[in-house]
Amino acid sequence: MKLSRFAAITSAFSLTSVLALTGASAAASPQLTEATGYVALGDSYSSGVGAGSYDSSSGSCKRSTKAYPMLWKAANTPSSFSFTACSGARTGDVLNGQLGPLGSSTGLVSITIGGNDAGFADTMTTCALQGESACLARVAEAVEYVDTVLPGKLDTVYSAISAKAPAAHVVVLGYPRFYKLGGSCAAGLSEKSRAAINGAADEINGVTAKRAADHGFTFADVNTTFAGHELCSGSPWLHSVTFPIENSYHPTAAGQSGGYLPVFDSAA
Repeated sequence: MKLSRFAAITSAFSLTSVLALTGASAAASPQLTEATGYVALGDSYSSGVGAGSYDSSSGSCKRSTKAYPMLWKAANTPSSFSFTACSGARTGDVLNGQLGPLGSSTGLVSITIGGNDAGFADTMTTCALQGESACLARVAEAVEYVDTVLPGKLDTVYSAISAKAPAAHVVVLGYPRFYKLGGSCAAGLSEKSRAAINGAADEINGVTAKRAADHGFTFADVNTTFAGHELCSGSPWLHSVTFPIENSYHPTAAGQSGGYLPVFDSAA
C-alpha cells in the first residue's frame, strides 16, 4: 500500500531512531523527530455532523467517531492527535478556540472552513422554504461574500496555522457539490436552484483552493469521490432535509469514509 506523505515521515522517524541507536547516524533531523502529531480543525464537515456516533464529551461540537479525522487517526496512529473541529464553526471560531494544540510537534493539520462564514445554513434554509427566486437571490449573496470577504478571513486563519505549527503539512479540504443535476429527485428544489447551489459550492472551493495554495497548503477536492453520490443520484452520501435538522446537507458516515477519508489520505 502506498504510504501517505505523513506516514512516510513517521517511517523516516522510526528509521532515524534505529540508526541513532546503532551509531549509524550522527544526528537526526529535528523536523522528522518532532513534527509527527496530527491536529484536525474546522467545521461540521470535519467534526462529522451527520455521521452519528458522537463523542458525548464534545457536546454541541458533535465530533463523530466516524468522521474522517478519527478514521485516519485509527489507521495511521500519529504520535499525538487533537480533534478540535466543531459544528457551526466559522473562521473566527477556529482562531479563538481551535488552535491551542498546534505547535512545533504538529506534522499534519486538516481543516474545512468557510461555509458557515458564507451563510451555508441560512442559504439552504431559504432555498428549502422560500422558493426559487428567493433561493437564487440568497445564493448570489453568498457567492458575493465568498468572492469579496472570505479570502481575507481564510488568509488570517491560514497565517495563524503556519505561525503556530511551522513544520506542519496542512491539508485544506473542500465541500462536495450537493446535487446530481438531471438526477432522480422528482420533488423538492427546482433544477435551477440545484444548479445555483452547486455553482456556489464550486465558487467557495475555487476561492479556498487559491488561498490554500498561496499559503503553501494542499487543497483536497472531494468532488472526485462524491461524484455519483450526490443528492438525486440514487446513492447519496449526503443527507437531504432531515430531522434533526442539523444533519441536513451533511455527509453520512459513508460520505466521511468513502468521500472525505480517501482524499485526505492521498493528500496527507
